[in-house]
Amino acid sequence: MIEYKKYKWFYTRSGKLVVCGKSAEQNDFLLNELKSTKKDHIVMHTHAPGSPFCAIIAPITAVSKRDVEECAIFTGCFSRAWKNGAKNIDVDIFKLSQLLKNKIMKTGTWQVSGKTSKKNVTLELAITLQDKIVRAVPVASADASEVIAYVFPGKIEKTEAVAKTKIPALRELNKEQLIAALPAGGVNLVT
Repeated sequence: MIEYKKYKWFYTRSGKLVVCGKSAEQNDFLLNELKSTKKDHIVMHTHAPGSPFCAIIAPITAVSKRDVEECAIFTGCFSRAWKNGAKNIDVDIFKLSQLLKNKIMKTGTWQVSGKTSKKNVTLELAITLQDKIVRAVPVASADASEVIAYVFPGKIEKTEAVAKTKIPALRELNKEQLIAALPAGGVNLVT
């Protein structure tokens, strides 16, 4: 089993684990680790550069359209698009078996062979707890009664936003976990 807590991760509403690299090096490590299992998975990356590779850790036949949608949103939210203040982004969807890497490709770069599909997603997350750890997840992944706050791309750097939040429920959370759970760049935290 993959040591998922060293990556960006969350559980879809149906309980599927989604794991994403935090850097180009981690993207390579994650994809190589998954390829070594000889199992195929659904993998995503934004159409534009500057994104994690995100994989749904489940047999492809067990992955629903909703799981794909949730993973695509997570992929988009943790891409450079969030940092750039975008509201939407296109995410490419393919299988792990379609990914190829040769020795001349730079770290974090992989070639996708064959047909891919694309999904345009809105960048929006919900703050909740998963495995008793603060997570920023796609809104559809969290039960409405367990949502602590919503987060959108914003102009206030995430560390400052967490320190200055007036949302009582956010002030009670582990600050380090909350900061680690949020995408890089500016955020707007709302209830």
